[in-house]
Amino acid sequence: MKSILLTSLVAFCLLFTTACGNETQIHQEEYNTPIASISASTQEESEDSEGSSGIYEQEETVSLIIGEDIFSVILVDNSSAKALKVLLSKGDITINMSDYGGFEKVGTLGESLPTNDEQITTRLGDVILYQGNQLVIYYDTNSWSFTRLGIINNTDRLKEVLGTGNVTITLSLQKQEA
Repeated sequence: MKSILLTSLVAFCLLFTTACGNETQIHQEEYNTPIASISASTQEESEDSEGSSGIYEQEETVSLIIGEDIFSVILVDNSSAKALKVLLSKGDITINMSDYGGFEKVGTLGESLPTNDEQITTRLGDVILYQGNQLVIYYDTNSWSFTRLGIINNTDRLKEVLGTGNVTITLSLQKQEA
């Protein structure tokens, strides 16, 4: 009796693993959608002209909406940012975020994305994926192994708008008009 139960359990696990593997392949193909990347010159322009909106040659941008304020997020070129873009193509994402450590806001995305963790030091305006399912917006520095999703283009009022307590944000994929 125990061997039949054990055999059934092993068969179920193999079936489940195979089914999940196929689903992962399907989702991974969606993440291969082209996405705008930050070139070295764009990154330098953003750092040198903090406060200006900058000119970026993108067909689409991600908007970060906090209350009445809208910030533009420039996505990096990695599978995590591509997955976020695919997720946003299905509709806006609203996230309730909590303050953590006096240097970041963090909230659950509601779905796991692929990670591309690397040791980095964050700065004001970094948009980070943590543990595959947490979105983090930095308003100060921190060093850790993270996946960078993007950088907020204009950070003039970001710290003020994020405030000191909890905040609700909305991410939206916006097409630029020609």
